[in-house]
Amino acid sequence: MVVRTKSRGHTRSTAWTQRLAVAALVLAALNLRPAVTSLGPVLEEARAALGMSATLAGLLTSVPAVCFALVGSAAPRLARRHGPDGVVLAGMAAVTAGLALRPLVANTPVFLTLSGLALAGIAVANVLLPVVVKQRFPARVGMMTGLYSMALNLGASTAAAVTVPLAGAFGGDWRAGLGAWAVLAAVAVPPWLALARDGRRQPVAQPGSEDAAAKAGADVRVARNPVAWALAVYFGLQATSAYVIMGWLPQIFRDSGLSAETAGLLFALTSVLGVPLSFVLAAVAGRLRDQRGVAVLLGAFGLAGYAGLWAAPAAAPWLWAVLLGVANCSFPLALTMIAMRGRDGATVIRLSAFAQSVGYLLSIPGPILVGALYQHTGGWRAPLAFVVCLMLPQIAAGFFAGRDRQI
Repeated sequence: MVVRTKSRGHTRSTAWTQRLAVAALVLAALNLRPAVTSLGPVLEEARAALGMSATLAGLLTSVPAVCFALVGSAAPRLARRHGPDGVVLAGMAAVTAGLALRPLVANTPVFLTLSGLALAGIAVANVLLPVVVKQRFPARVGMMTGLYSMALNLGASTAAAVTVPLAGAFGGDWRAGLGAWAVLAAVAVPPWLALARDGRRQPVAQPGSEDAAAKAGADVRVARNPVAWALAVYFGLQATSAYVIMGWLPQIFRDSGLSAETAGLLFALTSVLGVPLSFVLAAVAGRLRDQRGVAVLLGAFGLAGYAGLWAAPAAAPWLWAVLLGVANCSFPLALTMIAMRGRDGATVIRLSAFAQSVGYLLSIPGPILVGALYQHTGGWRAPLAFVVCLMLPQIAAGFFAGRDRQI
């Protein structure tokens, strides 16, 4: 009888921890994009208040890539020392602090620094959420990955759509519209605090599970493998496109004569499409041994969307937003291909770190060049022509990365 009581108690404890983990994952995922997508709809007001040039605004759109490449690469080491739950907890705290403080400053360098703090928190969570899913939901990895991918897109689209109305509710103050998202980040802290205190968490890697020389050799093989480089290039180019959209799409629509509210809704549409599509796409691509056709199709959507913006942004803005929203689903496709190209779990971890770190580094110049071209030419024809040209190597890299090959 005593044994059964303990067993029932353990089952209840496990069930409670699982529910807590689901809530924590969803709340963390909701906070992985508002720091970026909330800024686009009020970028014009922020630039005016901070004295920010278009080139510096382009730099701001590249800060996420810098943080994800540099800080994200340190996440596995931090997790081995402190546990993934504790590192994600610290990340959510950093997001809260950065989002709460950056609207209070009056100059560009401090604004960029506090944005970097929030993005550093997002970077570690970005890398470690798949680890948490694999540890706590080993039998439901696909479903839970789809769930937090949907939450990620929901957070992105909501921040894009609601930031301007939030600012309006506070007398048109763009600072209040940005700072409000710190509240959502703060809500994510308590569940991760509880998970970090949970004694059932496991380390990312068991000490001694791999021989050090073997691990080093495997890392070299991943870095030298053409499939890994195809994935890295594909990841980097799709990230370039995504950050151009997040950083500049509302401004493109506003410069074409549309209102700030309409531009925010159009931008939100590109994100909200990812809520169902990311789940469906990951499920479909995961059943295919070869994802080349999917990568090419998504690239074609991107080409059509950017070409429409180049030709006549105000002629069919909702169509251009839909096309670019579908093209943005190259992100879950990239993650799916990374998981499928590795022959085992250890290889997938190394492949993911390599593809994401190199990919984010490759994505840094794109948004900066877009901002510089916009400032130099005074219009969007040259920047959009540049982005259209980048879609071609993205399609080629996706074609090679999508082949049925394993490392």
